[in-house]
Amino acid sequence: MTSKKTKAFADVTLGEKLPEKQIPITVTLVAGGAIATRDYVPVHHDVEAARAQGAPNVFMNILTTSALVQGFIEQWSGPQARFSDLKIKLGAPNFPGDSMTFSGEVSERDEAAKRVVVSLKGSNSMGNHVTGTVTVALP
Repeated sequence: MTSKKTKAFADVTLGEKLPEKQIPITVTLVAGGAIATRDYVPVHHDVEAARAQGAPNVFMNILTTSALVQGFIEQWSGPQARFSDLKIKLGAPNFPGDSMTFSGEVSERDEAAKRVVVSLKGSNSMGNHVTGTVTVALP
């Protein structure tokens, strides 16, 4: 659940760790995320199509991953934080039956702009699914 209170820039410290967040990876999450983002590539909703491509199951698309990253950051920052940059890189796929754990920390603070950069990763049993940075402006 996203906090209803937005963090104030003055209350955020360099090196501050965000609370970890665990996301169970389910077929519903993978297929629903693909459909919601209009990504109808069969490997995201059809097990046989995914297996034909060498995967053991359907796997998450990058748009769903991006949404989960945004949710992780917003849960920490609050609803009035403004996203100004999101840079992510995919690694190990997210397959149903696994879970992804997000972690992150404040890696930069810009006093003049009241912006922070959060470095993050989302890991599953095979390694890092997503790594990257998110820049948010705080009141």
